[in-house]
Amino acid sequence: MKVLMFGWEFPPHITGGLGTACYGLTKGLMNNNQEVTFVVPKAYGDESKDIRLVNASDVTLDVRNKVFSEYWNQLKYIEIDSTLVPYADDEEFYRITRNTEHHTRENESVFSNSFKFSGKYGQNLMEEVKRYALIAAQVASEQEHDIIHAHDWLTYEAGISAKAVSGKPLVVHMHATEFDRSGDNVNPVVFDIEKRGMEAADRVITVSNLTRNIVVTKYGIDPEKVFTVHNAVEPSDKSDYYGVEKYVKEKVVTFLGRITFQKGPEYFVEAAYKILQRDDNVRFVMAGSGDMLNSMVRRVAELKIATKFHFTGFLKGEEVDHMFALSDVYVMPSVSEPFGISPLEAMRSNVPVIISKQSGVAEVLHHALKVDFWDIDALADSIWGLIHYDGLSKMFVSMGKTEVDNMKWDNAASKVIDVYQSLY
Repeated sequence: MKVLMFGWEFPPHITGGLGTACYGLTKGLMNNNQEVTFVVPKAYGDESKDIRLVNASDVTLDVRNKVFSEYWNQLKYIEIDSTLVPYADDEEFYRITRNTEHHTRENESVFSNSFKFSGKYGQNLMEEVKRYALIAAQVASEQEHDIIHAHDWLTYEAGISAKAVSGKPLVVHMHATEFDRSGDNVNPVVFDIEKRGMEAADRVITVSNLTRNIVVTKYGIDPEKVFTVHNAVEPSDKSDYYGVEKYVKEKVVTFLGRITFQKGPEYFVEAAYKILQRDDNVRFVMAGSGDMLNSMVRRVAELKIATKFHFTGFLKGEEVDHMFALSDVYVMPSVSEPFGISPLEAMRSNVPVIISKQSGVAEVLHHALKVDFWDIDALADSIWGLIHYDGLSKMFVSMGKTEVDNMKWDNAASKVIDVYQSLY
């Protein structure tokens, strides 16, 4: 089966678990004899050569191509405010997105354009999302495919456009909902895109039963077309950091993830304070970046634990492997975590983990300590147990490593293929 897949990021240029999951699933599908063409807004040239990438920034949009005259009416939902024109001047982009009904000569391709995407999550994100949908229509008209697969809300409009052009079935993959990211203060624009994408899709894949329940109950999506496929983890082939010298005598407890509401960083800070009141032979590390970083720094200062608390900034690739090699415990106290790949990466690196019960990964992990994200006392007790009782820690390290080694992307990909085949 030939899969046309749309994503927003791809390793090594990632900001979190989405790009890592896309890479793992793509390799798993290829190992299961599927042909995958992965479209990304911006490719940098240093991505894996084993996977066929299409750089949307290199795609030329030909609005007079005859394929658009047949399907363009179905693409009219793509509109950009006239003031939002960082990639084309007002007149040019207006002609592409609003006045396409005047382009009636089917056999001409005299009007062409390409957009240079940043591939980032900046202030122009919504414009890029919509322009990406235009490019998706062009790609779908050129690339032979049997299935369209779109990852997360950033690419749902691209998936809808591609389906309108080719008529092929659309599968959308929900890695995180707007409720996970924002709690009850959802962005209505993002919510609408997510809902429209899932309604237009022939199948919806969620990364956990937790996420599936949100999709069904809060978005009103037909449960008959929603399937759970849990994430996995890439096998580790890096041994450079095994047994690395820490150069500190203390135990190291690590939080690694976006420092945002969703990830519960404040609970990690409060638990650190409780531990340090009982034992100052511990160092805490918060690795990541996000909109709560400054408030976490302030809280650490208020609690007077700054000499035992470190902020590393965003880590990726080998930096993550190095951090895990220095860690004695990994903590993920997420408020709402659709899945959570980082605990698997920690366990793969022989680090015992503590995760919140409000995470999708809690559905599949047996050898991890699980607490309610809000229960700071339980979190502190769990950390205390792992850093003070060697037998407990060694048990979780040994059993956890075996457990994650059996959670392969090839197996997850096989389940995704079953979803594909249900459409034929």
